Amino acid sequence: MGHGHNHSNHNHSHTDISSSSKNLAWAFFLNLFFSLFELVGGVYSNSIAIISDAFHDFGDALSLAFVWYLQKVSTRPNDLHFDYGYRRFSILGALFISVLLTVGSIFMIIESIKRFISPAESKADAMFVLAIVGVVVNGIAMVRLNRGSSFSEKAVFLHFLEDILGWVAVLIGSIFMYFWNLPWFDPLMSLGIAVWILFNAYRNTKQVMRVFLQGVPISLNRSELIAHWENIKGVKSVHDIKIWSLDGNHHVASLHVLMDKKINLSEFQLLKEEIRKVASEFEIIHTTIELETDAEQCKLQPN
Repeated sequence: MGHGHNHSNHNHSHTDISSSSKNLAWAFFLNLFFSLFELVGGVYSNSIAIISDAFHDFGDALSLAFVWYLQKVSTRPNDLHFDYGYRRFSILGALFISVLLTVGSIFMIIESIKRFISPAESKADAMFVLAIVGVVVNGIAMVRLNRGSSFSEKAVFLHFLEDILGWVAVLIGSIFMYFWNLPWFDPLMSLGIAVWILFNAYRNTKQVMRVFLQGVPISLNRSELIAHWENIKGVKSVHDIKIWSLDGNHHVASLHVLMDKKINLSEFQLLKEEIRKVASEFEIIHTTIELETDAEQCKLQPN
C-alpha cells in the first residue's frame, strides 16, 4: 500500500516535468522567432538599439535552449551515477537563467542611466509597431509559463516578464515621444523595470540556492510534519530528521522512529506505511525510516 502511494506520486511528477519541457520548448521557439523578426525590423527602421536588442534576444533563445535541454535531462530515472535521478538538473537551468537575468538587469540599469544622462532620438513609429509585436509574443510565452511550477519555468517566466515590461515601456514611450519631445521618458521606465527584475531575480536565485544547499523546503512546515508523525499510533517520538528537496517540488526525508514498547513485529509494516503516507501529503516522494526500540534510544542523542 505504501509503495503504491509513492508510485502514483511519481506518475504525477513525470506529467509535471513533461509539461515543463513543453512550456520551455514554446518559450525557446517564440524567443528565436522574435529575435529574427526584431533583426529584420531593426535593419528596416535603421535602428541600432533594436538591432542590438535582437542579438540580446538571440542570446536569450540560446540560453533557453540550454535550460530546455536540462529540463529534459531531469526526466531521466535514477541510474548508477545518480541514485535520486536527474531532477536537480532542472534547477541548474533555473540558476543559469537567474544569473543571466541578474547580469542582464545590471547592464540594463547601466544603459538606462547612460541614455538618461545623454538622451538619444528614436524612431517612434517603428518602435510602436515592434513594441506591439513584442508584447503579444512575450505575452503568449508568459501565459504558458505561468501555469508551470518548476523553478526553471518560474525563472524563464520572470525573463519573459522582463521582456514584456520592457516592450510595454517602449510602447508607452513611443506614444509619448511621437507627440512630445521626451527622450528621457524611455530610459526612466527602463531603469524602473530593471530594478524590479533585479529584485525578483535575487529572490529566485535565493530559493534555488536553498535547494542546492539542501535546506528544508520553504513550502514545507517541518514542525507540523513532525507533529503528524508523532500522532501515529505506535510512535513514541521521532528524531534525527533530515528533510531536503530534489528540485523545489519533490522532497526527500529520512528519520529515526522510537517505537512504543507495546508494538508487535507484525505491525512494523503498517507503522512504516502510515509514516510514508503522512510524508507523501507533504510532497515527500522518498522516505527512509529507521525504527528503534527503547534500548537503542538510550545510546543515542535525540535532536
